[in-house]
Amino acid sequence: MKMLVIGDEARTRTYLPDMPFVHSCELAIAPRGASDDDILKIGADADFVMADAISPVSRYLMERMPNLKLVHSEGVAFNAIDVKAAHELGIYVCNNAGVNAGAVAEQTILLMLACLRDAMAADAAVRAGTQIQTKERMMVEGIRELGDCRVGFIGFGAIAQATARRLGAWGCEMLYNKRHPLDAEGEAELGARFASIDEITRTCDIVSVHVPVTDETRGLVDTAFLSRMQPNAVLINTARGEIVNNAALADALERGVIGMAGLDTIAPEPVQLDNPLLNLSDAAARKLVLSPHIGGVTQGMFNRAHRMVWENAARVAAGETPVNIVS
Repeated sequence: MKMLVIGDEARTRTYLPDMPFVHSCELAIAPRGASDDDILKIGADADFVMADAISPVSRYLMERMPNLKLVHSEGVAFNAIDVKAAHELGIYVCNNAGVNAGAVAEQTILLMLACLRDAMAADAAVRAGTQIQTKERMMVEGIRELGDCRVGFIGFGAIAQATARRLGAWGCEMLYNKRHPLDAEGEAELGARFASIDEITRTCDIVSVHVPVTDETRGLVDTAFLSRMQPNAVLINTARGEIVNNAALADALERGVIGMAGLDTIAPEPVQLDNPLLNLSDAAARKLVLSPHIGGVTQGMFNRAHRMVWENAARVAAGETPVNIVS
């Protein structure tokens, strides 16, 4: 059996689980960004593929891998995998649903607090020797406590629910929107109530995005969405960059349509210097807190995720059905 990894070799070897099945498999690694033809030179005979979440796995590639039985996302996202082609070719596609929920929840709350406390500007002020002036300004402008905020979740899967559980300790009022609302017991457990996207955008102090990338959600956070938000509201995105229209958000920050934004991910990735969100005026740039898509990339997450990939490969090799099937 052979596992082909499309991604980073150092990361792959760092998190290689100590399992008998792993030791029995041949391991081939193609770097992220390699062409399909170069990938085929490395692992055309592979039985399994583990792909970095932003590495495409195309129909062309799968059609030329006669032994391929499983394509597994290294993370949660699988929009770069041609799921339709895999289905037609009889190849399982799986992801690591929920494996990064706690890690991304922590990053979500970090960005919420960084925005509410104006952490980037505050850090710069202390380093510039204007600590007292900045403290006086912030006291006059007012610092909102997280516990005083109404938080709205657009999407309410594993990550959003993990965030809600943690925010419960702050005493936040929480609203959520998802395709199929929770039952009363589930809402009571998480301390959140179902609401329309319109109500969330109009009434919440913090709007946190947690939906996957689909034709329906791509560009969901656009000019109309942002214009419904309160002028001092905070937008948080720890989901996927494609959900936010970059130009619309840049314009909203420039014009003061919303208060601040905290983003762990911006599309396209890798982020290019000509992205409108990296070319804001100084005043607007102060309203934007960025992190380099690290919400889910903790040591614990990678240990869990890589073990799940190899366990699923072992299941398929044994003629069993894998878990977390998306196709």
